[in-house]
Amino acid sequence: MTRKSPKTADNPKTADNNVTPAPVKAAAKAPGKARVSAGAAPLPQAPAPAQASVGKQTDAAHEKGEFNQLVNHHYLSEEQFGVVSETLQRNLATSISLYLKFKKYHWDIRGRFFRDLHLAYDEFIEEVFPSIDEQAERLVALGGSPKNAPEDLSRYSVVKVPIETVRDARAQVSDLVNDLSRVGKGYRDDSGAVDDAEDHATADMYNGYAATIDKIRWMLQAMMDDEQLN
Repeated sequence: MTRKSPKTADNPKTADNNVTPAPVKAAAKAPGKARVSAGAAPLPQAPAPAQASVGKQTDAAHEKGEFNQLVNHHYLSEEQFGVVSETLQRNLATSISLYLKFKKYHWDIRGRFFRDLHLAYDEFIEEVFPSIDEQAERLVALGGSPKNAPEDLSRYSVVKVPIETVRDARAQVSDLVNDLSRVGKGYRDDSGAVDDAEDHATADMYNGYAATIDKIRWMLQAMMDDEQLN
C-alpha cells in the first residue's frame, strides 16, 4: 500500500521552456566510513544520496530542440517531476557505477577466495543489471533525459569505482557492503520521496530494487564472518 500524499497542483499539459524545476528533497543521511583491512590502500568515499545530485536533475522538456515540444511529464506536476527525476538520474548513475565496481573487483580479486568471489560478483551483476535500462526508460517516459557520460556518473552516483587495484578479498567485500548499505537505504528513502510525489509506479520499482540490494549485501556480509577471508 502507498501512503497518502498531500494535494499538489494540477498537471501541466505541455512543458514551458521558462520553467525551472523545483528543489528536491534529500534522500538519505550521510554514510559511515567503509572498513578496510590492514595494509590495504584507502578506498574512495562516495557522497550520500542527499549530497550527490540535489538540484542537478535533468529534464528533456526544458532543453531546446525540434521534438521537445512533444515531451511532458504525463500525470506529474513540474514540482513532482523534479523530485522523481532527481532520484531516477542518481539511481541510474549509481546502478551503472555499481555494475562497473563489481566488474573491477571481479577482475582484480586474488587469493584463496578468488573463485568464490570471481563467480559471485558476476551473479550479483546479473541481478543489478536490468535496473539500469528500467530506470533510464522510466525517466524518459516521464519527460526526462538520462545522463550517462563518465563525468555524469561521477557527478551523480553515490558509488565510486576504484581507480587503484584492490586484491584483498576482505577489503573488497567490506567496501561493497558499505556501498550496498548506502544504496539500499537510498532506494528505501527514494521510494518514500517519490510516493509523496504521487509517482507510485516508481516507488514500487524502488522497493523491488531495495530488496535485491539488501539480499546481495546480506550474502557479502555473511562472508565477512570467515576469519580466513583475506
